[in-house]
This record gives sequence, C-alpha cells and structure tokens, in this order.
Amino acid sequence: MLIENPKTYKGTDLETIFFRPTFCGKSAEDFGIRVIYNMPVPTTVQVWSQPEQILRSYENGWSGGSNAQKFQKTINMNRVKAETRFSADDYFSMVFEKIASNGQDLTGTELEKAETELFRQAIAEGVRSTMWLGDTNGTISELTTFDGIFANIKKSLDCINHYRIDSNTSTPDAVDMFRSCWDEAGASLKALRSEGNLAYFVSSDVYNNYLDYLDSIAVDSAYTALVNGHADLCYRGIPVIEVPLGKYEQNEFSTFCMLTDRRNLVLALNTADMPENEVRMWYNPDEMENRQRAVFLAGADFIDQDLISIYYSAF
Repeated sequence: MLIENPKTYKGTDLETIFFRPTFCGKSAEDFGIRVIYNMPVPTTVQVWSQPEQILRSYENGWSGGSNAQKFQKTINMNRVKAETRFSADDYFSMVFEKIASNGQDLTGTELEKAETELFRQAIAEGVRSTMWLGDTNGTISELTTFDGIFANIKKSLDCINHYRIDSNTSTPDAVDMFRSCWDEAGASLKALRSEGNLAYFVSSDVYNNYLDYLDSIAVDSAYTALVNGHADLCYRGIPVIEVPLGKYEQNEFSTFCMLTDRRNLVLALNTADMPENEVRMWYNPDEMENRQRAVFLAGADFIDQDLISIYYSAF
C-alpha cells in the first residue's frame, strides 16, 4: 500500500478504526465530559432521580411514595465535515514521523496506521474546540458546524446560576472564583459532591493563576510541586480541568470558571445513521497534495441547568 493510494472507510471500519479509539472508553476521558457514541438519532439523554425519602414505618400492604422522576433532553446533532490538505512533501514527512522506523522496512499496514492517527488527531481537536465553542449563529467561521456547550448555556442564562466578571479585571483570582461558584451553586449540585463527578472547568488564565497561587504557598510540598510540576489540580477535593481554547481565547471567549457534574455535559457523535458518513484519504495529482475528509454527525449540550454554576467575562 502506497501513501498515494486512496483509502475509504465506511460502516464498521469507520467506527472501529477512526472514532471508537478516540471517543470511547479511556480515550474519551480526555474530553473531561460525558461522550455518547452512535446512539439513535435524535439522541435523547435520560436521567432518573430517586425520591428524596423511601423509608417507611413497617406495616402490611403497600405504602410506597412517589415514583422516581425522569428528566430527559434531546441533543441536537448536525452533519459536519472535517477536511485537511497537505503538500505531498509535507504529508510524506508528517506520516513518516509517526512511524518509529529507519525508513527501510515500512509496510502498507504501518503507513495506513500513521495516516489514520494523523487525521484522527485533527478530528479530535476540531471536535473538542467546537464541543465548547461551537455556535451555528456565531461569528467565528471555523466554529459554526454545531452548537457547543457555551452556546447552549448562553441560550439558557436566565435559568442558570451565572455571574459576570468585570471585563477590565486583568488577572483572575482563581481561588475566589472557585469559592464563589461553590457558594452560589444550587443544593442539587452540591449534593452530588459525594459521587465524585463534580469538576471546575476553567479557562487557561484561571488555571495558570491557580498554579501561581499553589506555587506561592510557603511549604515544602509547594516547593516540590514547583520543581516537579502539578500532576492533577484540585480545589477542596474537586478536580480543576483546564479548557484550552487556543487562538479563540483572545476572541469572543475569555475568562470563565464553571462548576458542574461531568455527566451533565454531553458530547454526542454518530457515524452510523447517515448512509453518506465516511472517511476518505486520497492524493490529488493535479495539486500535488494529499487530502483527507470525514463526514459524520455531532452535537453537544448540557442536560440539567440546575447543575451549573458559572462565572465568566465574555461569552
């Protein structure tokens, strides 16, 4: 198999080779939120809440209370297309860099794996950024394929615990934001702390401010962390997760800190319910460039507005 040979993945191959390795199992944990893959379209997420109290004094007969309550939300999904292109020389170098080899014993299988990994990483990054920042009515052309989490939060701000930060504040105080998000959170959100899925999702400036704060603490453990780095940040036992937005951080989206349950944020992907869904990789001799294209369904949203407490300076 040559690097110029066209490759098309559909059906089971599309699922097992391209999407499941990135968006299912342990790999999905890198997204920090709940990932749902190939659920029926439209994708409906259901959440069951237990009655507040089920204990009763013993007596003959049935004395049960109210039924468990079901809350459900449909995740709107849009058909999206991911495309990249590289000059033949650049593509050749990038693919070969993925292969730990001396260049003399390259097989078709190794080439295909390297090409696949290269495009899979690009798809994952595109999905990750749109998952947060996507807005079909937005002004950033790269992020209009489907509505992301922030766009859906913006539509429901009147029903969400939200607080605007002074946009003139140059440096965010991470600890103050963590404390405020917790203090202003609703009782239903605080009650989930014992289940271990609460997290602070923060912009890079808030994350870095918290790092500086931890490094400034005058204890031996702080010095050790300054030298060796901080593996996993937490605030009072709740993980702090950085949401790196790259070039978009200086555009519409700036400082933010959101406390929620990881399971409350959902990314939904589907490669099965549209017959035209596919991944193609081919060489265009006229332009002397390698091209890659993926077509699939994607959407992102939150489930319960009562499980969000957020501070932000721009949205």
